Amino acid sequence: MTTFTAHAAGHGACDLPDFYKSRFPSAPLKCHGLTLYRSQEACDYACLLELDPDVISWRCITQPFVNAAARKPRHRYVDFAVQKEDETLLVDIWRGTPETTAWLSGVAERLGYRYHPISIFDLNPTRIQNARDLVRYGGRDAALGDRIRILAALDEMGSLTLAECLGAVREGARMGSVANMILRGMLEVDLDEKLLDPDTIVRRARS
Repeated sequence: MTTFTAHAAGHGACDLPDFYKSRFPSAPLKCHGLTLYRSQEACDYACLLELDPDVISWRCITQPFVNAAARKPRHRYVDFAVQKEDETLLVDIWRGTPETTAWLSGVAERLGYRYHPISIFDLNPTRIQNARDLVRYGGRDAALGDRIRILAALDEMGSLTLAECLGAVREGARMGSVANMILRGMLEVDLDEKLLDPDTIVRRARS
């Protein structure tokens, strides 16, 4: 991803602010670099990035962007640089309605990004909770035998319930194995309608 050094504030302003903390998720699969978040809302959105099939990778940004061309320079912290299949984004998580920051859009464009402000209140809380629950298992691995059993059963049946997938796991931790397969894009579940439960339908992910 593009470096931001030339567009950051001076050396003193680049010292890590107190509001950046190492929080959950601390070991996401798609993140490059340190996991340092400036808010709980950013942490929640990081979980969504892990479950977004269009996201290739993302990283936290801890340097401010500066409107150096203005008579009175202003700066703004954003949360993530996100690499997707078809574009790269600078994602800015807001607790309320995003304000207009045209200069930041210009900075992002010059760096090859699209500035993407998001209000956390516009996001589905059910999807956030499901993503948080799954990302907790991000450090687990699914054994080869368990992966083959689940995928073969899905090829035969078309779909299984989450409980049936857990029952097919014999070599590893049940929930950890299935969650890992979801996080790695092998399996699909509906994250938006309701919280994950034994009857949640699991399908093989579309390629």
